[in-house]
Order: sequence, then C-alpha cells, then structure tokens
Amino acid sequence: MPTPNAPLPEAAVARFRGDLEALIPTGAPLRILGIGVSGGPDSLALLLLAHFVLPGRVRAATVDHGLRPEAAAEAGIVAGICRNLGIPHAILSKTQGVAPGNTQEQARILRYRLLGAWAQRENIGHIAVAHHADDVAETFLMRALRGAGVTGLARMATSGPVPYQENAEVVLLRPVLSWRRSDLGMIAAGSGIESIQDPSNRDDRYDRVRVRRLLADEPKLDVVSLARAAANLADAETALEWMTEQAWRSRATLEKGGGIRLDAIDLPYDLRRRLAARAIYRLSKTWNGEGIDSLLDGLSTASAATLSDVQATGEDAGTWYFRIAPPRRGRR
Repeated sequence: MPTPNAPLPEAAVARFRGDLEALIPTGAPLRILGIGVSGGPDSLALLLLAHFVLPGRVRAATVDHGLRPEAAAEAGIVAGICRNLGIPHAILSKTQGVAPGNTQEQARILRYRLLGAWAQRENIGHIAVAHHADDVAETFLMRALRGAGVTGLARMATSGPVPYQENAEVVLLRPVLSWRRSDLGMIAAGSGIESIQDPSNRDDRYDRVRVRRLLADEPKLDVVSLARAAANLADAETALEWMTEQAWRSRATLEKGGGIRLDAIDLPYDLRRRLAARAIYRLSKTWNGEGIDSLLDGLSTASAATLSDVQATGEDAGTWYFRIAPPRRGRR
C-alpha cells in the first residue's frame, strides 16, 4: 500500500489544481469532490491528485458491474487503498448486473446511474472521472468510422450534468481531459500502487481496443492532433446549439393540446434536424436520440412519420407538426 500523503510530482499537482479550478465557476466553491475509481492507473492517478489538492474533501466510489467474477475483489482492493489514504469509499453494485446487449454501453449507463445516485445520497455536488486525451482520440476515430456528424465527433465536455439522471443536480467533471494516458500511468506507478488491469482492455471484440491498437501502430494518427480536432468540433457544436436556440425561439410554436409546430423552411439540414430533435425530446421521455434522420426521410416522402411515440406531420416542404401519437386501435 502507498504511504498516505507521500509526495506526488509538484508539476503534476500544480497542473491538476489549475485544470480543476478552471472547471469550477467563480463563487461556487468545491466542498466535496467525488471520484469514480475503477482501480486502473487512470482513475488511481486522478484519486491521488485530488487527494493532494483537496485533502479531506475527497470521496470515492467503485462500481461493480457484475460482469466479471474478479470485479468484487478488485473493488475491495480499491476500498483498501482509499482506507489507507483516509478517503471514504463506497462500492456500488446492482445485483442483476448489466442487461444483455452492447455490454460496454450498458456498463457505461449503469456506472453513471449508480455514481449519480450515490452522489445525491451523500450530498456530493461534483463527481470527477478520469477521461483523458487518448480516450478522446479513440472515441473520435470510432465515431468517424461509423459516419458520425459534428455532435458525435465533438470532444466530450469537460463538465456537465451526470448522464442518465432524472435531475441535473450532480455535475460531472473531467479535469484530466487534456492529459495523456502515459502521464496518468506514471503518477500511479510512481505512487507504489499496483494498478488493476481490466482484461477487457485487451479484448479485440471491442471496437475501442482495436482502435487503441491502431493508434499505437500508426504513427501518423497522432493522439494530440485527433484530440484537438475533437475539441474544435466541440466549439462548432456549441455554435450550432446557439443557432438552434435562436431558431427555436423564432420558429417553434407550442400549440394548445401540447403539440409543437416547427417552421423549418429554408434552414440548413442540420438545423432542421436539431429542431426536430428538440421537439421529440420535449414530447417523449423515452427517446434514446436515435432515428431522427429516418424520421426526416419519412417526412420528405410521406405526410407523417412516427418516432418514439411522437407523430410528426409534414404540412409542406418545411412546416412540421409534432404531437404524441394517438393510441393504436386493438385488433378486432
């Protein structure tokens, strides 16, 4: 076990302090910071950096997704590390584990839901996770290969509400988003902590593992440049969202009965797409964000289309009316 309060590199601590302070609004002091810790080198480095910058104000949690038999023991190892450092720690689990399907995606959803609920119970306003520049580059390439647009290619936000929560009270922070995986690995290794190695990080069945190896084997695919491109697209996404807000104010009408009428005539396709998505989000609590392009394709060839129990009716080339779809008649 590492020695509590053993010194970390001064430059790394100063860098982390600056990155963390940049994410906290002026006048909103950070009382307690929750850390999502898996036990891998990235999250362990984040835990140590936070511990030295915010002594006594760090809480940690480890999610046991129930995917591997070793996970419970690994969570116990993290609990021991935190105990040795004097950091309160919780193990979060869901007895039924992750639902079948896209395992990594389901695990991500479960992780955020459990972390968000834990933070609310413990009155923790901010949770930090250890996403870094290599994660950004990998995600950028994965989504580019799937044909993603600006929203999908944009760098993940440095701060924002914890995803998949019913309310937005807890803020998610990514204070090491500009750091390299190697930077964090050196901090963890230098502390004397033996990091936990998740075997899924070497499993070629996962897209991220294959993309990670591609980045390692192809020098021309520079992680820093890819992360910078993703950051530039995040700026573009912000601009597009601002334009969408202006268009929504002038072109969206809330009708009696809860319907929404959109005047999207003469707007570029991406703005029409974003306005339609806003209308669906307002009307549907179950929409997962997928299928909007198919809906608009349907409106271009037919008078009506339905997505997530929301019916869209095309009155002309660019005027649409959205409402909750009427109940289907039962078979006679």
